[in-house]
Amino acid sequence: MRPRRSPPPPSSSSRCRCACRPSAPDLTTWQGLHPFYDKRVEELMDFKIYVDITPEVKFNWKVQRDHEERGHSIESIKQQIEARKPDFDAYIDPQKNKADCVIQVLPTNLVANDKTHLNVKLIQCKGVDHYAPTYLWDEGSDIEWVPPRNKLASSAPGAGLKIYQKTEKWAGKDAAVIGMDGKYDKIDEMMYVEKQFASTGSKFVGEITKKMLEYEGQPGSNDGTGFLQTITALKVREVYEGIAKVKVPAQAN
Repeated sequence: MRPRRSPPPPSSSSRCRCACRPSAPDLTTWQGLHPFYDKRVEELMDFKIYVDITPEVKFNWKVQRDHEERGHSIESIKQQIEARKPDFDAYIDPQKNKADCVIQVLPTNLVANDKTHLNVKLIQCKGVDHYAPTYLWDEGSDIEWVPPRNKLASSAPGAGLKIYQKTEKWAGKDAAVIGMDGKYDKIDEMMYVEKQFASTGSKFVGEITKKMLEYEGQPGSNDGTGFLQTITALKVREVYEGIAKVKVPAQAN
């Protein structure tokens, strides 16, 4: 992410012969497989996010799509993954160590051999300019919390949904981690959970839940993917406001 900077003067070698100067955008985003690979590009970025889909989850998703839906053999799926692994290990995976914020998607720990539900972590590196990590109840405390099902319905096996907080190292940096393991059935009930978090980047109570309801039915909307990605989006807005010294209005209705 990069906020607005003054555009460079037109180059005499430019093909454009018009007298106008291009205007710089308010916000520039890079996305794709290699956004942090080139150090020259990485150094231009003010805030870096990496989505880390762990190998077990990628394999489960690929089996679901290519085997169960398209009829490919398990052996052919494994061969495809192994063929791509050297390039992934060399060029894509190392980029996560440069990120300021990592959304990590793992298999659930609530029930053994459950290939359907997810354990999603938001790894927030400390000491990043204009970025204050989101936390649950008491900043810095290690917490595990299972919301009661009469307040947050869950049809997932085991505990249904476990929310946790801890501190750990990420690529040698101190990081605050919040996570969700399992799923919730009704997005509107996440207002109860949202109120337990602080420093979310929201501008009014219920903004996270409101944003999530706009994407109801999309993949991940009923697990930690939806909740933690929404928080990350609001934190991007907060980082932008801090760098650009502006305030972005939010609509409550």
